[in-house]
Amino acid sequence: MSSIETGGPAFPVQDASKWQAHGLTLRDYFAAKAMQSAMVACDLLAGKPNEFAEIAYQMADAMLEARK
Repeated sequence: MSSIETGGPAFPVQDASKWQAHGLTLRDYFAAKAMQSAMVACDLLAGKPNEFAEIAYQMADAMLEARK
């Protein structure tokens, strides 16, 4: 089991048992939004998707921490 805090589901449903998959975690959602913003704001990491992804998840983890 992963020790990474995910923040739970990004879009929770009242009765998740009806769904086969629970969808994105809040961490994944935050990372996707952070990556989108970073890619639009600058091209410093153009051509380096792994670095974009790492930075996006660092930002997502910071957002989860700020929610505590």
